[in-house]
Amino acid sequence: MSETPTVAGNPITPHGFAALRARYDHLLGTERPQIVEIVSWAAGNGDRSENGDYLYGRKRMREIDRELAWLARRMKAARVIDPAGPLDRARVLFGATVEIADADDQRRVLTLVGDDEQDASAGRIGWSAPLARALRGCRVGDVRRITLPGGEQTWEVLAIRYPAAQDGTV
Repeated sequence: MSETPTVAGNPITPHGFAALRARYDHLLGTERPQIVEIVSWAAGNGDRSENGDYLYGRKRMREIDRELAWLARRMKAARVIDPAGPLDRARVLFGATVEIADADDQRRVLTLVGDDEQDASAGRIGWSAPLARALRGCRVGDVRRITLPGGEQTWEVLAIRYPAAQDGTV
């Protein structure tokens, strides 16, 4: 078996990092100030113990603060990797879009992305998912036997694609 490439840290595509940053900016710049305003208004209405706007607002502010802290930790730990950059395009590496087929010729197209941007329904699987770990380093024609929660399956790599570089190089 060939050496499996590793990616240190928390790999993420530039698009995935931009989505994390956009969520952080929205929470910090829009949602949190709105909630602070509601809580301030509700606090000025007197009795806080039965004031739904105040109680809900404080609860929502704690939720936002927790999410902001989580997003800040994820962004700090993130290692942005552009899959369009120079790499061995003959092997499955981070950011690759891979077409695979099982023994019944059922085909799937998957893109290996960071764990923070995975979306199985859209065909984006996290870098540390069992299927992604099994496909790392594969070349077209390689066959991998993978044990998944649904049982053991065999997949053949049919095609490997990477996004085009922004500067026009392939």
